[in-house]
Amino acid sequence: MNKMDTSFPAVINGPLHADRRHDSAHKHVAGSADYIDDMPEPAGMLHAAIGMTDRAHAIITSMDLSAVESAPGVVTVLTAKDFPVNDVSSAHKHDEPVLTEKLVEFHGQPAFVVIGETRAAARQAARRARIEYEDLPAILSVAEAKAAVGTLVTEPLTLRRGDADAALASAPKRLQGQMEIGGQEHFYLEGHISIAIPGEDDEMTIWASTQHPSEIQHMVAHVLEVPSNAVTVFVRRMGGGFGGKETQGNQFAAIAAVAARKLKRAIKIRLDRDEDMTATGKRHDFVIDYDLGFDEEGRIHGVKAEFAARCGFSADLSGPVTDRALFHVDNAYFYPHVEVKSLPLKTNTVSNTAFRGFGGPQGCVGAERFMEEIAYALGKDPLDVRMANFYGEPGSDRVLTPYHQTVEDNVMPRLVAELAEKTDYRKRREEIIAFNKSSRVIRKGIALTPVKFGISFTMTAFNQAGALVHVYQDGSIHLNHGGTEMGQGLYTKVAQVIADCFQVDLDRVKITATTTGKVPNTSATAASSGTDLNGMAAYDAARQIKERLVAFAAEKWKVSESDVEFLPNRVRVGTDIIPFPDFINQAYFARIQLSAAGFYKTPEIHWNRATGQGRPFYYFSYGASVSEVSVDTLTGEYIVNRADVLHDVGHSLNPALDKGQVEGGFIQGMGWLTTEELWWDGKGRLRTHAPSTYKIPLASDKPEIFNVELAEWSVNKLPTIGRSKAVGEPPLVLPISVVEAISMAVASVADYRECPRLDTPTTPERVLMAIERLKTA
Repeated sequence: MNKMDTSFPAVINGPLHADRRHDSAHKHVAGSADYIDDMPEPAGMLHAAIGMTDRAHAIITSMDLSAVESAPGVVTVLTAKDFPVNDVSSAHKHDEPVLTEKLVEFHGQPAFVVIGETRAAARQAARRARIEYEDLPAILSVAEAKAAVGTLVTEPLTLRRGDADAALASAPKRLQGQMEIGGQEHFYLEGHISIAIPGEDDEMTIWASTQHPSEIQHMVAHVLEVPSNAVTVFVRRMGGGFGGKETQGNQFAAIAAVAARKLKRAIKIRLDRDEDMTATGKRHDFVIDYDLGFDEEGRIHGVKAEFAARCGFSADLSGPVTDRALFHVDNAYFYPHVEVKSLPLKTNTVSNTAFRGFGGPQGCVGAERFMEEIAYALGKDPLDVRMANFYGEPGSDRVLTPYHQTVEDNVMPRLVAELAEKTDYRKRREEIIAFNKSSRVIRKGIALTPVKFGISFTMTAFNQAGALVHVYQDGSIHLNHGGTEMGQGLYTKVAQVIADCFQVDLDRVKITATTTGKVPNTSATAASSGTDLNGMAAYDAARQIKERLVAFAAEKWKVSESDVEFLPNRVRVGTDIIPFPDFINQAYFARIQLSAAGFYKTPEIHWNRATGQGRPFYYFSYGASVSEVSVDTLTGEYIVNRADVLHDVGHSLNPALDKGQVEGGFIQGMGWLTTEELWWDGKGRLRTHAPSTYKIPLASDKPEIFNVELAEWSVNKLPTIGRSKAVGEPPLVLPISVVEAISMAVASVADYRECPRLDTPTTPERVLMAIERLKTA
């Protein structure tokens, strides 16, 4: 399969490499897209609500649920003892109970579940619990965890190449610093929800809003103590995921399943927004300590850095997330000598989890801070420092990453040069410096930052996918694969692949709900690999069917196989032109198998965590952005005047969808870096747990001028599906340029002599404090 040509030569007006509407776009706009809460409820369905603790770290000394059990509409109450296996640890460390029994490890940890006739009755009853505690010391922040020599939730990682200590000691210039990078709430429009429907014997059907149906299947089977073949999971679409539905849905599917088995009735659990934000994990916040050695040209000689992360009370995905942060600490830059370490710290907060970029964005933010620090130390344009440190061309001595993978597809110099020229970056920067000299209150800033993002799961085994394709007797096509649709357009892209293979109209391909009953053992739709993996698996299935059809036609019409050609909605066999439905009908009566299971595994990748070396990524995606801002130095408030993006997606399968992903990723990343602030009080209570206290970007927050272009000249040199590149996660890193533009505006109050060292999110409060500090420095 991997040796086959998958470049798909373009067909005029064909289904691939063309703008195609998201298959559910019109339903999203009209409100007719069915989510789990829109499904007709099975007869007799009951509703579950969680009972949450209100301590960050404590021992439960007593839990009186009598008032809960006697509340109107309550059917039963579940505690930890009702779960055959009280464990939903995705890291298999058995450190994440479905319900806590005695030990409370974060504020809001679920301790019991109420099953009621209605959702309202169950939720109201849950508030009647009387729980008494013996308080324990709580560690809430990275600083507290480090000061207490905190326990690690998983093994740290070190990446090392060369001799960083010697390089730092001999470098002409050297500096040290620290940066705090805040976390982020997923804030999907559809919160966590599951429906469990009991069947015969040990069978259980689950509808879940999840990016990982196979993990829900395995976790529910684990908790129920049944084999995986007894559990079937369905997902048609999610109202957003962003990584928050990779592992976090396990708990709620398990709750619904255990209740359904006990009561032999369908159970639904849907979290309230406040509950969802309190009880589920978020993007990891990091504290980076760094030591940089460099020369007068701004070229780095050596880097040492420690990435300490607040991981929460259990491992969840913190190991691979903190690993991934180190994989991206180089971003687009070559470090001759480097040593970077992760520090995944245990804290008495909710366990942080996957979030779009999976630690990579935090690593990139660190890399860009390194470049910014050096630029201010030397009085240079940060872009010049960046360009001086770019990876080299293939064959040069500047192509080896800290994890010892060779960068073979570097398009960054061309991409950045093209963007800088298109946006008049140099001229605008000069104009902004001149403006700042005469402006008393409003200061402006501009920055151009790049992103190089590795594509693949760093756990090699996850880089596999399956698909199932049926061609029916009337020529219609049924498509199923292991990927999940969360609004990103994966279903549409894979359907385009199938339509292109058979050269039929896109509406002939029926997209069906992802289910473990059709495609087993699938990986999460994550790591930007959904299209790469599932598109190739679907292509493999279509290839098998086409080969059978070609052989059938050659035999029936007595022509060579090279004389069989699939044309738009018809098939040419020798000199005969046959409509596609008629051709398929004849194949059916000739007893040709018109169904196939496809499979794909990403080739050439490998990773040895023990040595910190390998090729964890199949290829890299690249992008760059220029952002311009205006900052009010009296209040710290700012607006993004303009943002320009040039992004590399290879030979785009669907430019309209890809541009949408770039635009959405930029805005979501801008929110993370500027306005979305998570805040816990001294008792470990998350106070930013609703839209009233947590500020995601609004339509009015987008750049006043927002230009997004795809690098149309780019084609993936490797045989990916259609020679495309992934687009899900890399764009989220682009708005680092917004932070650096704000930084330039702030630095202007001290004539750019000092790096403002802005932590993220760069809220107006942080900006104002930085301005006041620089004014008095």
